[in-house]
Amino acid sequence: MAQKKQKTDLHKALGLCRQSFLTAGFFSLFINALMLVPAIYMLQLYDRVITSGSESTLLMLTIIVVVLFITLGLLEWVRSRILIKVGTRLDLLLNARLFDATFKSSLMTGKGSSQPLDDLRGLRQFLSGNGMFAFFDSPWVPIYIAVMYLFHPWYGTVAVITVIILLTLALINEKRTNKPLQEANVISIEQREQLNKNLRNAEVVQSMGMLNGLRQRWNSSSEKILELQESASKKGGSISTLSKNIRLMSQSLILGLGAYLVLEQQITPGLMIAGSILLGRALAPIDLMINAWKGFIAARGQYGRLNELLTKIPNEEERMPLPAPEGNLQAESIIVVPPGGRVPVIQGVNFELKAGQSLGIIGPSAAGKSTLARALLGIWPVANGKVRLDGADVYDWKREELGPYIGYLPQDVELFDGTISENIARFGEVDPAAVVDAAKKADVHDMILALEQGYDTKISGTGGVLSGGQRQRIGLARAIYGNPRLVLLDEPNANLDDKGELALAGAIEKVKAHGTTLIIISHKKGILGQLDNLLMMRDGYQVAYGSKEDVMKHIQQSTQAIKNTATTAQS
Repeated sequence: MAQKKQKTDLHKALGLCRQSFLTAGFFSLFINALMLVPAIYMLQLYDRVITSGSESTLLMLTIIVVVLFITLGLLEWVRSRILIKVGTRLDLLLNARLFDATFKSSLMTGKGSSQPLDDLRGLRQFLSGNGMFAFFDSPWVPIYIAVMYLFHPWYGTVAVITVIILLTLALINEKRTNKPLQEANVISIEQREQLNKNLRNAEVVQSMGMLNGLRQRWNSSSEKILELQESASKKGGSISTLSKNIRLMSQSLILGLGAYLVLEQQITPGLMIAGSILLGRALAPIDLMINAWKGFIAARGQYGRLNELLTKIPNEEERMPLPAPEGNLQAESIIVVPPGGRVPVIQGVNFELKAGQSLGIIGPSAAGKSTLARALLGIWPVANGKVRLDGADVYDWKREELGPYIGYLPQDVELFDGTISENIARFGEVDPAAVVDAAKKADVHDMILALEQGYDTKISGTGGVLSGGQRQRIGLARAIYGNPRLVLLDEPNANLDDKGELALAGAIEKVKAHGTTLIIISHKKGILGQLDNLLMMRDGYQVAYGSKEDVMKHIQQSTQAIKNTATTAQS
């Protein structure tokens, strides 16, 4: 027995909106029934009012028609409001889930993009737009044709032939426009992501005159997008024009057919006019579908991408909360492959730190130190082995629960749009005392007070008015905010002057005094004297691990052995 396909959160959200769709369909029942009113009104005018010459009948019919048209307008307004509510509800049901999935996808692939949230917005707009009405009205096409058969079999035959032609054109339109529109959409997404990266590095672009080169790349991709969209528009436009002409021609020809049938005394003049009106109403949903086809293709692509993302990144299952960590850390022969890569960058790293111990990770550039840091914090998954915090796999912790007990200062310090106090408090509830305490430990309190608005100074994602060293020290304050149990600092003194170095040394002593497990990655030897243990990396492998005295002795011996080998080779 085939296994039932697991529903994604998008399926579930649409399922929750099912009642609203059914309600919109229920209103469509009456809306389309009332669409028969113009044909019936015209039929009554020609066959009853004109022949009888009764003005009272004309007045009564007109009043009834006006009331019915007002009712029709109200029903269409209600249906439109229902679909708008569906779009809003879908956004509310999925927005937070997609926000989290977007971040997780960025961690898994190494590529950050807000496209899923844009896709949700586009899908919501389609569901609340005119294109959706065609799907509610199209089931009524057979009913309109059936009524036309009641008028006369030739009427129904003309309607069927016209519908078949228009549906065939719709399928041709799909085949001819789908591929170029999809390609244009993919290039457009990549172009927007590249532009966002360029804007984040605007200072580099401006300082080194890179704007022309980047503009040329932008123009090149824009031209490709325009070429694909123009191709699709030409193909779709010709089919759309052809379908419109066929529809208008059919409505005119059916008038001619009706006139012939009137002359043959097979139908009345009222049926002649009513048949033309009814054919136009029967063809309207198909014509609307053809005109809205580009939006439908876009919505289908958005639906597919959202489904793919939500399938790839399922919602986390509820786990039993673990007790607050003490800071015991173990790396058990871990192997790490960066997101999107295939070759391991870290292989066989194995060490253990007791709560309150400190470790320095050293080694040449490209040794895998920052990759190891990401694995230890559970940012990147391990391909093999385990990283354990207080005996539990670091991936078994719910990040919202673990986060307050972790402090992390990455090599490239990222601050976020908001106030300095919000950045230090990690955009949670700001505890003024804890914010000031973290700032004082990082020796950045006086610097912050010197700013015009102090802790309420607003900064941008790149730090705004702050220098590189100031950003790094605020990042350090954020890392030690709330006295976390495990703190990892990646090149914390990269942008610091002598005063900043002294402040960092003081912060390290305060963190250690609090019993926090501390890991520091650094090329500078001065900071290593404050640490208990050292781990030396080279080419992704653990070369040496132990107390700082033993590791430094090992380094000296290795260096001396290399020198001796070189001397022997020269002699």
